[in-house]
Amino acid sequence: MFLVSEEVREALAARRPVVALESTIIAHGLPRPRNLQVALELEDLVRQEGAVPATIAVLDGRAHVGLDKEQVERIANEEGIRKLGHRDLPLAVAAGESGATTVSATALLASLAGVRVFATGGLGGVHRQWTATQDESADLGLLARTRITVVCAGVKSILDVPATLQRLETLGVAVAGYRTDRFPGFYLSDSGHPVDWTLESPEEVAAVMNAQDALGGPESALIVAHPVPQDEQLDPQLHSRVLAAALQACEEEGVTGQAVTPFLLDHLVRHTDGASLSANLAAVRGNVRLAARIAAAWTKA
Repeated sequence: MFLVSEEVREALAARRPVVALESTIIAHGLPRPRNLQVALELEDLVRQEGAVPATIAVLDGRAHVGLDKEQVERIANEEGIRKLGHRDLPLAVAAGESGATTVSATALLASLAGVRVFATGGLGGVHRQWTATQDESADLGLLARTRITVVCAGVKSILDVPATLQRLETLGVAVAGYRTDRFPGFYLSDSGHPVDWTLESPEEVAAVMNAQDALGGPESALIVAHPVPQDEQLDPQLHSRVLAAALQACEEEGVTGQAVTPFLLDHLVRHTDGASLSANLAAVRGNVRLAARIAAAWTKA
């Protein structure tokens, strides 16, 4: 039911750096065949930094931490690959299903396997109009009780960013900007909101991870908020204009629940002529490289 690849298992045993990667971006985040190209590219970026990639997914009812190329190809190309949050894992395993893991499922499986560092694009969070919908990503609650370091470009800019930051504070999840005192906004280098702590190097991140363990407090995550470079971000004015139109279209068409996020993200891709997707990928690439360097620093700390 739970398989750790030989490469990942040997790396963990030898205390070599390992970086967890989610699979939702492969199955549901990108069009074919670009999704497979990006999946393999991200694994290669981890290797270039001297770390071992551990892409995570569920295949035929078995949770895998670390995929071979054939398994990555299955996630990228096979029809019917489900999208699995951490709540879905026992159901998928019991039913023998295959699925790509979201942030929450990836973080949980990585932690269970002993992988401490995880790279992703943007976290889920509190949705706009939360007071009416009570819509909040499962990512937040899972990270409040899972000891893992998540390198991300903040939270998706379609969300309620200040409410998400407040929720993370309430849940006791540590948040630090990487070489910035501003919280990034996924496609944007700056969401318009500050962070209280700034870390300047992989070694500083590793020191915080050590301090988490030494203090013995709640098993919560460390979020390293790493902004997309300004010259690769989505133009802020274009982002603001297109997002406003997307939110209006969402309301007019009566889109609700889990359908809201993919609707808004698709609208952004189409109405920015793919510029939002380019910014997304730039952020993910940068996060993967940084995560590998943090994992290396962690193994030496």
